[in-house]
Amino acid sequence: MRPKHRLVVFVPRKREVPPASDVGAESSFWADLLEGEVVVPAWSDGRWHQVEVDGEPVVGVQLAPDHVPPTWPDPAVRQQVHLDLEVDDPRAAEAEVLAKGARLLLAAHELAAAEGFRAYADPAGHPFCLTWGQA
Repeated sequence: MRPKHRLVVFVPRKREVPPASDVGAESSFWADLLEGEVVVPAWSDGRWHQVEVDGEPVVGVQLAPDHVPPTWPDPAVRQQVHLDLEVDDPRAAEAEVLAKGARLLLAAHELAAAEGFRAYADPAGHPFCLTWGQA
């Protein structure tokens, strides 16, 4: 079965690791979107959560009590990580991410466009994009 949203990572790492002051909220957000589960390794003392999809770690979340959310697109506080989610239905995907606690940062394209993207912030403020129609 094809997942509802596919994580597209443009860096040579197996997984992304966004810092967050609330690792529970951040890891739950990504687990919900990626249809995965949150795993808290015993060694982490709760300071590290990872999101696994089909048993593979895809996103790790590290506790950063003094985390300052990025202010993208304003460069005052630089982004620490950026993820793209390739989606088939941008309208449904936008409704889902907003309902789960994301906020819209940039409506670069209309949702009815054949291809495009929109940028959002996750609960910890990290920008991510929904992309669609791109080969």
